[in-house]
Amino acid sequence: MTQSLRERLIGAWELLALVEEPEDGSPARFPMGEDAVGLILYTADGHMSVQIMQRAHVAAAPADDPYGRTAADFAAEARTYFAYAGAFTVDEDAGIVTHRVRTSLYPGWVGQDERRVARLEDGVLELAGAEASLSAGVLVRTRLRWRRTGGPAASGA
Repeated sequence: MTQSLRERLIGAWELLALVEEPEDGSPARFPMGEDAVGLILYTADGHMSVQIMQRAHVAAAPADDPYGRTAADFAAEARTYFAYAGAFTVDEDAGIVTHRVRTSLYPGWVGQDERRVARLEDGVLELAGAEASLSAGVLVRTRLRWRRTGGPAASGA
C-alpha cells in the first residue's frame, strides 16, 4: 500500500535551498544566503517546527553565554534567523500542507495558517508557498527544498 503524503512527511528534514522568486520576474533572491542551514520536523501526532538561519552566524556568535548578548546583538541575529512551530494538516488531494502557527520568531504570524504546496520526489521534499507573500516589500513565491536527515550522526549532534 502506498503511503500518504502525511505519512511520508513524518521525520526530520535538512534544508537544501531557500529561494524567493519575485512575482515581477526579477531575479531570484536568497534571503538567508545561498548556503542557509535549517531543519524542519513533522511528528506523527501532528506537530511541526522549522528553524532556518544564515550559515555565517553559526561561527559568529560566542557559545558561552547566550543571554549575555546585547539587544543589538539579538536584533542583528533575528534578521538572519527564521523559526516557527505549531500543528500541521495535509490536504492529500491538493498536496497542500498547512502549518498552523502557534509560536514564531515573528509574533505577527502567531495564529496564522501558512499553506505550502508539497512535492516529494527522489527523496527531496519541496515546499512552495501556496500564495505569494511580502518579503522586504517585494511580492514573492518562496520555495524550500529539503532532504530527510540521516539522524543525529549526520548533523554532527
